[in-house]
Amino acid sequence: MSRLFGTDGVRGLANAEITAELALEMSVAAAHVLGREARAQGRKPKAVVGRDPRASGEFLSAAVIAGLASSGVDVHNVGVLPTPAVAFITGDMDAHFGVMLSASHNAMPDNGIKFFAARGHKLPDAVEDEIEAQIGQEWRRPIGAEVGRVHENRAGQARYVAHLLSTLPNPLDGLTVVIDAAHGAASEVSPEVFRLAGAEVYEIGASPDGLNINDGYGSTHLSRLQAAVLERRADLGIAHDGDADRCLAVDAQGNVVDGDQIMAILAVALKARGALTKNTLVATVMSNLGLLQAMRREGIEVVQTAVGDRYVLEEMRAG
Repeated sequence: MSRLFGTDGVRGLANAEITAELALEMSVAAAHVLGREARAQGRKPKAVVGRDPRASGEFLSAAVIAGLASSGVDVHNVGVLPTPAVAFITGDMDAHFGVMLSASHNAMPDNGIKFFAARGHKLPDAVEDEIEAQIGQEWRRPIGAEVGRVHENRAGQARYVAHLLSTLPNPLDGLTVVIDAAHGAASEVSPEVFRLAGAEVYEIGASPDGLNINDGYGSTHLSRLQAAVLERRADLGIAHDGDADRCLAVDAQGNVVDGDQIMAILAVALKARGALTKNTLVATVMSNLGLLQAMRREGIEVVQTAVGDRYVLEEMRAG
């Protein structure tokens, strides 16, 4: 049998491959594996659950929450938020783990389940394997006050927005930006952050209805963003994918600025501020030779990892 977890959680066709039953069983298994340390200390485990706006996310998140709470985990349901927001809130709330329901840039019929460890970090492969091995096992069911409680938590978005704003070295006054949110999880958060930072913001692809995520908008469909940047005479366009864990950009002339170019721009800017740790950029093996050569000219070392943001993060933390 092939491994259930891929490089970024579990994904597939919602209600066919990613079913409510699977979501329930996975969350029960995760509750016992990821909540083990808290229970050993005599505490109830605490988890954060979020999702993107796909219609299937409604019943899948309900199944995940049911599985966690019935396994004795207190759940903070943060609703529709970007994947990085769920990771941040998991750490910010000192939760024992987090869960995100999303299929990222995939088409609307797909969905997925991704788990975060404490502090919002990605799970090691070995922990994912342990969760997978425990799916379908019989567990003692908590009763009475031992069952988990479910809290509807909408304060997390404000905390995440404040965190993003705190990372800006300067306000964005005078900057005109077009945001393409792919009718996804960033439809509220991204325009809000740029407006609060002082930019003039125009939005496209920011009206999610549960069915239109990634449909002709977002980081895999840039033509509308390019046209909007030129029409608005904007300085910059930013395109998210459905769960806003990645982006591409468009410059003032309507040219696409790809991921390698974005990393190069950020690395050079951080080095100029003395904020690039060890003058090193971590990228995956998918980055091209042009990035390596450009960074070498700037005196910046590039360390390449396997594909997957968990491997990038592991290298950065080890760095």
